[in-house]
Amino acid sequence: ILMWVYSLVITLMWCIQSDLNSFLWTIKRNPPSYFYGTIHVPYTRVWDFIPENSKKAFQESNMVYLELDLTDPYTISALTSCQLLPQGGTLQDVLPRDIYGRLKRHLEYVKLMMPFWMTPDQRGKGLYADYLFNAIAGNWERKRPVWVMLMVNSLTEADIKTRGVPVLDLYLAQEAERMRKRTGAVEKVEEQCHPLNGLNFSQVIFALNQTLVQQESVRAGSLQGSYTTEDLIKHYNCGDLNSIIFNHDTSQVPNFNNVTLRPSEQITAQEIDSYFRQELIYKRNDRMGNRVKTLMEEHPDNSFFFAFGAGQ
Repeated sequence: ILMWVYSLVITLMWCIQSDLNSFLWTIKRNPPSYFYGTIHVPYTRVWDFIPENSKKAFQESNMVYLELDLTDPYTISALTSCQLLPQGGTLQDVLPRDIYGRLKRHLEYVKLMMPFWMTPDQRGKGLYADYLFNAIAGNWERKRPVWVMLMVNSLTEADIKTRGVPVLDLYLAQEAERMRKRTGAVEKVEEQCHPLNGLNFSQVIFALNQTLVQQESVRAGSLQGSYTTEDLIKHYNCGDLNSIIFNHDTSQVPNFNNVTLRPSEQITAQEIDSYFRQELIYKRNDRMGNRVKTLMEEHPDNSFFFAFGAGQ
């Protein structure tokens, strides 16, 4: 408890330096509806900082819509299926030998370190390192390289320490169901999945290689990440709408800014960033906006609470 109070005081002291904003937007109609910006971190890290007006809007809305229906088993199954290589292929079949070897060694390192990364609280809840590793990285040899790249990017000590508690989006979905609100999603799994699978092979190999370079440098002590989950949480809890950090939560790919790239590699990195911004932000915003508009037109007497990633 003392550590929690200390963390709360430190965060509040830091926030005094910022221009505080809210991640809640009101859609003025009768009854009102709301947009709320989330981040994909354990809800316990942010819930106490969420303003009361946001919690009240959630409680008073009778329809809660998220990007995906995270409580539907089909959603999880479809997300898992879309990550797999086609026709029973394996990573060893498609990756260059040197990258496959480095990937395997890095995952062996992560598995070795995971017991030391986990917190007493996680162990107290019965969460064991082997189980957690298999939950995150199990069947990794069957996954498409782009999904393995994202997996490697999330297999860090800071992120492992946050596992085992529902992320904010899932918690809101669970609370909505508990309160017997109508829930739904404005996206299909395929719409989130296909853009990631749409990167060409050379771009995927570049991204995976650079991700491994970054993680290998962190292991060697020669590189600190450009931002961490802790930074993201701190900015979110302070209502920092202007922070560039939210772009990284949404862009799905590691930030290559700390990596010295050749001119041709810089072009590739920019192409990947541009592709993801177009597919995962701009096109998604347009599509999701149209569906939000349709939902409100079809249900004029209902109050909606739309909870989407703040980086959107």
